[in-house]
Formats: sequence, C-alpha cells, structure tokens
Amino acid sequence: MKTLLTHSLKVIAALTMLLIGCAQHPAAKEVPSPITPGAERFDQWLHLVEGKKVGILTNHTAVMNGVHLVDTLLRLNVNVDRIFVPEHGFRGDADAGEHIKDGVDTSTGRPIVSLYGNSKKPSPKQMEGLDVVIFDIQDVGVRFYTYISSMHYMMEACAELNIPMIVLDRPNPNGDYIDGPVLQPGFTSFVGMHPIPIVHGMTVGELALMINGEGWLNQAVQCQLTVVPVAHYNKQMAYSLPIPPSPNLPNDLSIRLYPSLCFFEATNVSIGRGTYFPFQVIGYPDPKFGTFTFTPESIPGMAKEPLQQGKLCYGEDLRHLYAEEQRFTLDFYIRFYELSGRDKSFTSRRRWFNLLAGNDKLLKQIEDGHTEAEIRQSWQEELEAYNLKRQPYLIY
Repeated sequence: MKTLLTHSLKVIAALTMLLIGCAQHPAAKEVPSPITPGAERFDQWLHLVEGKKVGILTNHTAVMNGVHLVDTLLRLNVNVDRIFVPEHGFRGDADAGEHIKDGVDTSTGRPIVSLYGNSKKPSPKQMEGLDVVIFDIQDVGVRFYTYISSMHYMMEACAELNIPMIVLDRPNPNGDYIDGPVLQPGFTSFVGMHPIPIVHGMTVGELALMINGEGWLNQAVQCQLTVVPVAHYNKQMAYSLPIPPSPNLPNDLSIRLYPSLCFFEATNVSIGRGTYFPFQVIGYPDPKFGTFTFTPESIPGMAKEPLQQGKLCYGEDLRHLYAEEQRFTLDFYIRFYELSGRDKSFTSRRRWFNLLAGNDKLLKQIEDGHTEAEIRQSWQEELEAYNLKRQPYLIY
C-alpha cells in the first residue's frame, strides 16, 4: 500500500511539473480576447455624450448582450433625444427599397426620423438642438449596401452644422479582400456614392475617415469625427454577424454571396427573395436554368411582393457552399446570361445594373462575351490605385 501511494504521489508530481512546463513553454498560447465592437468600449466614448443632447443613427443591429444601444444609453441617463433610421427601418423589418416613415419608438417614446423616405439627408430642422450624433450600424462591406450612404449624408449634415459625430465601429464580414470595379464619375447614386470598389475592404469607421480625408462630402466640408475602433480584431478573422443586418441577408453565406448575386436585381431572375433562403439560390420560371426549384411567396418582414411571386423557378441551390470561401465573382451572372441565350433583354434594368457596377463598361463586357478573367484584368489598375489611397485610413 505504501509503495502504491508513493508511486501515485510521484505520478501526480510528474504530471504537475508537466502541466507547469506546458504553461511556460513558448509554444503555449493564451485564449484570444473576444472581438469587442466600438459600442461596447464605453471607456473610449461615453464621456463624449454625457450631459449632451444626443441623436443616434442606428437600427436593430446595435445590440450589446441582447440590449439595444438606445436602451443602454437611456439606462445610463444619456439624453438620447431622437433616433435616425436607414433603409429597412429601426427594427430592420422593412423590405429593400420600402419607404420608411417618421414615427415614434413605442418602447422608448423617442421620435424616429427616417433617412430612407422623402429625404435621405437630415435637414437642419431635423438636426436642431443636437450636441452630438452617434452612428452605430452593422455594415457588410459592399458599396451598394446603403447604410454607408446614410452615414455619408449624416456626416455631411453634421459638418455643415458643426455637430460632432461618433462612429462606433463594427467588423466587416467581407473585409478580408477588395474586388470589383471602382465607381466612375457619372454613376453616383444612393447605391454608390464613393469612388471605391464593390467590395471595399473597410469598416464603417475606416470608410468614414476616408470620406473625410478625401474630401468626398459636399464642397469638401469636414466632419468633426471620432471613430471608436473594434478591439481584438483584424480583417482576416472570420466574423459571423450575431444579428442579420437586413431581412434578406439572414446568415453568413448570404452575406458572402451578396456582392456577386446583387447584379441579378437588374434582371427578372429571382435570388430567393420570398423564400427563407434569400441570396442563396438563383432561379427563373424556365427549366433551362437548372433542376433545382423554388417558389417565391410573400413573407411578412422579408418580402411583401417578391419577384416571380407564386411562380415555380428553376435554377441553382447554393446552400452547399462554404461561406468563408465565397468571394466576389461574375461567374453566376455570366452563366445565367449564357443560359438565357445571350438575350440582351436578360438585363431588363440596364441603368440599375450600371449603377450597381459603377460604370457602363461591365455590362458591355459581359454581353460582348468576355471571360471573367478578361473582365477582372480590366479593373486591376484602378483597384491597385484604390488600395494605395485607402492605406492612410486603415485601422486594422
């Protein structure tokens, strides 16, 4: 018994020394700190809003531990005077392009000012009396996703009225690369306000710095800007959004496919609006487009009157793809254009396609039969110039 006890103690001692050695070994790594959005870093910015009348441009994605930023600020006795909302509304349940109305938030009693209705830029009257404005919205890093356009107009309004603006930064789920043509003069719209590529590789905070630094606001006015960075983050990290950023981007795969599939919005081809897997399928009511089938239907909060509603669509199911492997590609569009018989009426909303592309060259290249590799080569020089231009504004 004594021998057995002695042996056991020796084994325990050896294991203890082994564990200590492993902990001290250079190869041992600490568990990385969790990504912390700017909104959660109160020590960096709360003092900038205390005792002030605050406006906040936000939506349903500004949540920390299940509590919305507006509710958190009110509990901290911050005077949130009014809420500005972008496309899809404050609760994120309005369909793409749906007119958003002014109103009152029933849970807080605060007035809601729509920036996706009659006007997309807040007027001096709508900004009256504010001491500071906060921007906190989860973006997806794609030029034609309109939250960055709303940020641009708010920066402009703040600059013109000498109101400071705080951007609470969040990760970019498409931030690990840049790709696509850079927007050209003459193609500026609410789905493309800046000379940046389709996948621009910047967070909203970085882009705000670039908008200011490059003089892209009206008459090159300068916004008094504070960016609160994300902690423990770099753009090569795979980041899964905890809350869908809009009704038709419900998961990681849809967000990664969005820059590639959005061009179909200029056609009569469905990309799944009116299903529970939008931006993850492609189809049209003709068997020549594929063997996979789906039928778009009206879904409250997602799609009221979806394209091809009630019609059986044939095409491709992309849900087997791995989200982290998806990058911007023209392959889907070119393939379906070829299946259509290279009919130019395939792109039924040509001006809309050109606004999404940021030029009128891309559609012509596709219709002239250029390969994706050839088309990609045509925008490499402008992409490299953009990459150099953005360097001074990068935080991560």
